[in-house]
Amino acid sequence: MTDTIFSKIINREIPADIVYEDDLCLAFRDVNPQAPVHILVIPKKSIPKLIDATDDDQALIGHLILVASRIAEQQGISDAFRLVINNGTGSGQTVFHLHIHILGGRSFTWPPG
Repeated sequence: MTDTIFSKIINREIPADIVYEDDLCLAFRDVNPQAPVHILVIPKKSIPKLIDATDDDQALIGHLILVASRIAEQQGISDAFRLVINNGTGSGQTVFHLHIHILGGRSFTWPPG
């Protein structure tokens, strides 16, 4: 596994406010929230960017999205939330371990910034 802040959270080397965990993924509150609810869902498998995912990762990517949906429901934002995956520096990705942002609890505009 590539050594990132997210791998350190998975390995419990640094603390996080974990809201969900299973054999494939972990979800925790973002330390710099951009919405009242801002949770990151990360795979335990190291995939630096979405573009690096392979056909073998198809079930895992689907699992991450379903987990994000369940977490949104548990957080009381199932009627209005946004999922964001940034791919690469130009899109705003700062941690190179694939992650899905769950954002909710406020209104959003379109197009996003």
